[in-house]
Amino acid sequence: MKAILVRQFGGPEVLKLEEVPTPKHGAGQVLVRIYAAGVNPYDTYMRTGTYAQKPPLPYTPGSDGAGVVEAVGEGVTKVKKGDRLYTAKTVTGAYAEYALALEEQVHPLPAKISFSQGAGVWVPYGTAYHALFHSAKAHASETVLVHGASGGVGSASVQMARAMGLTVLGTAGTTKGLDLVKHEGAHQVFDHSKAGYQEEIMKATGGRGVDIILEMLANVNLAHDLKLLAIRGRVIVIGNRGEVTINARELMARRGSIRAFTLWGITPAEEADIHAGLIAGLENGTLRPVVGKELPLAEAARAHRETLEPGALGKIVLIP
Repeated sequence: MKAILVRQFGGPEVLKLEEVPTPKHGAGQVLVRIYAAGVNPYDTYMRTGTYAQKPPLPYTPGSDGAGVVEAVGEGVTKVKKGDRLYTAKTVTGAYAEYALALEEQVHPLPAKISFSQGAGVWVPYGTAYHALFHSAKAHASETVLVHGASGGVGSASVQMARAMGLTVLGTAGTTKGLDLVKHEGAHQVFDHSKAGYQEEIMKATGGRGVDIILEMLANVNLAHDLKLLAIRGRVIVIGNRGEVTINARELMARRGSIRAFTLWGITPAEEADIHAGLIAGLENGTLRPVVGKELPLAEAARAHRETLEPGALGKIVLIP
């Protein structure tokens, strides 16, 4: 089979398409024919060798995939050959024609959701769910600002927060991005590439501020976010690419808080809760993964470069 291999840490150029043996499934494992693999920012960090998780070399990237069960190992009862599914982590990596996953790493993919959409479920929607439900403990009467709402996690957060009954404000840096955020359910949108957009947000809240901010780029926005918080507001840090200086008095005056997490640190109970919520939302149409671009597996390096570029629209997906 064909798969992307990383034989040394480095830039996108280390992603090489190679011919490798199709993995053999063992007890408790599922062999998945991958029809689409999602590209996440953390994939790019891991590839450099500087991420908290550093896989042994060589390795095939990818936790998020969607496809069909090719075979199951002894003891597997959750799925059978031919079932459609999405993966939430894998054993051998999703940037490949086939991937091995543990039984607990595969989840049913509703018929109305395409494989490309399914490849954009776990990290984007799992992150949005954990941020809103577990970390922010959001309530329907609150206002949420999704900062960087046109990307994979951002659009997932907008859909989810709107379905929960929150007042949703979203930012993006392009006209297409703003249109997408509005289309996915934001009540109001703001161009974060323009000076003074923070004042527009405060004006939209009547000067009260927002209860929750979902922050995709804390190193750029966190210090400004604190000034946008309502009393007892909280910033949920989802993405960060460097150090940042803040004035803690902004938090003190508002009795505010900054909370942060990695999806890899969630508990088994939280993960079970997330998948139950996501599958229900996918089935009833509340959650609709946005695929911004499909690229051949051989263009994994391009996908890694583009997923970190400003102006992201939905999810970049690799097609084996």
